[in-house]
Amino acid sequence: MTARIERPLSPHLQAYRLTLTMALSIVHRATGVALYFGTLLLAWWLISAASGPGAYANVQAFTGSFIGRLIVFGYTWALLHHLLSGIRHLVWDLGYGFKASEREALTWGALIGGVSLTVLVWIAAYAIGGGR
Repeated sequence: MTARIERPLSPHLQAYRLTLTMALSIVHRATGVALYFGTLLLAWWLISAASGPGAYANVQAFTGSFIGRLIVFGYTWALLHHLLSGIRHLVWDLGYGFKASEREALTWGALIGGVSLTVLVWIAAYAIGGGR
């Protein structure tokens, strides 16, 4: 008879308590996916600008609407959050920031920095006349 070998079980998501670092890692992936769709909007805008005033006016009408501005605001946040979260991952890839306090600081920095930079970009855009 063969003896049964006790092997460790692979942990499932139910075994872990969701932390901010885990949540932002998931958000980093989601913003990466969102950037694909936002880049399609950017390509539509560039193609319309090259196509002529009528096509450009259609895109401007969409992006100037409430829904359009909300989408562009979300795209701006996704871009900046993904950038800062990518820097956080780069720091980890370099072998730094693994202590609990350092992980938390990097995570909060990416979260607060993404929101803050998004608001600052939009304030600057409106200040120079981009929000007309």
